[in-house]
Amino acid sequence: MSSAVTGLCLVEPAAFGFNAGTAGTNRFQQRPAGLDASAAAAAARAEFHTLVGALSARGIPLAIAADTPEPPKPDAVFPNNWVSFHADGTVVLYPMYDPARRAERREPVIQQVKRQLGFVERRRFDLSSEERSGRFLEGTGSLVLDHQHRIAYACRSPRTDPGLLAEWARLMGYETFLFDAATRDGVPVYHTNVVMWLGSRIAGVGLEWVAAEHRAALADRLRATGRELLPLADAQLHDFAGNMLQVDGAGQRHLLMSARAAASLDAPQRRQIAQAGLQPVTAALPVIEQLGGGSIRCMVAEVPLAAGESAT
Repeated sequence: MSSAVTGLCLVEPAAFGFNAGTAGTNRFQQRPAGLDASAAAAAARAEFHTLVGALSARGIPLAIAADTPEPPKPDAVFPNNWVSFHADGTVVLYPMYDPARRAERREPVIQQVKRQLGFVERRRFDLSSEERSGRFLEGTGSLVLDHQHRIAYACRSPRTDPGLLAEWARLMGYETFLFDAATRDGVPVYHTNVVMWLGSRIAGVGLEWVAAEHRAALADRLRATGRELLPLADAQLHDFAGNMLQVDGAGQRHLLMSARAAASLDAPQRRQIAQAGLQPVTAALPVIEQLGGGSIRCMVAEVPLAAGESAT
């Protein structure tokens, strides 16, 4: 019996590196120590290919686009911030907080998705003009989407504008759940997808980072959609355990996580993931995580495919 399949869009980095323009809002980024720019870029490319190998070994359909060296785009490995693909054929382009990241929006990447995964575009919403008004919404970094129940979860930050979130929801036919979240030292969480992720039967969420006045409501909303909660502690969130992604294959449900995130989980959490029918897919991404401040979920943009369809 065929089932819905999710393909993934990835962008091979050409000039990966530490981006000072994003570090002010990204608590996860750390300046490299003893790693020069060329070594960092080479290490990121190696980590990228390790991830591609892990995904390919599970039979997950992939569209792989190459970044261009000019202009340099240190965060091009994170395409989910500027584009999303939807089951009804919608493509959405998003406004980016850092001016240097706006060059990542490239039509050849979208065309590669169409060629390699057979995605058929039926409409497009381009929100990038909102950059001129200082309003930002960084794709499925800002948005954690429950496609089944059509709920968009988002934590308020300089990169996630509440008014633009409401406009996105109107265009896409979603309801929203907006909340505040911050690290223990009071820094607002820059992207929702580092504090929570959704599986079909389970939701990983770092409730201790969620504002006290929103914590119970968020937990209740997640449970109301039939999900068990997998609570994530402060240290686990810093290890990117909040940056996972369920990817559905033919008869299988994969849970993408970095090796660092996987190592942070305790035995009961690993059992809970297994009982939810999720098979972990891991890759070591230490340089991308340290310099880029994002992990495995940030590196992939989901591409819904027809039931049972695979890449050509």
